[in-house]
Amino acid sequence: QVQLMESGGRLVEAGASLRLSCEASGQYFRAYSIGWFRQNSGKEREFVAAISGGNTTAYGESVKGRFTCSRDNGKSTVYLAMNNLKPEDTAIYYCAAKVGLRSDNRSHYAYWGQGTQVTISS
Repeated sequence: QVQLMESGGRLVEAGASLRLSCEASGQYFRAYSIGWFRQNSGKEREFVAAISGGNTTAYGESVKGRFTCSRDNGKSTVYLAMNNLKPEDTAIYYCAAKVGLRSDNRSHYAYWGQGTQVTISS
């Protein structure tokens, strides 16, 4: 079992950058793929990015070229670097964990953090 905690969300202006962190507690962190999802009020939770234990990554179409996902297994932490932020990136950002291969399907993830709010002003 793994517990996740996101941090780094805040209010910034359009065009700015932010880095979110997802810190995991528990054993065998390398065995987990970590996904990032976001949700705005009234919308479904949307896939943002995912990284496997072997450091392969995948990104949602709306963030490709702007967001980068990385991990530090020694710190049991996954990062989401977000550049050139837009007002439509405003959402609560969640990280989630699953054993094995990464996925863009939120139903494949068993463990979720509480989320961190990212707000982009225009």
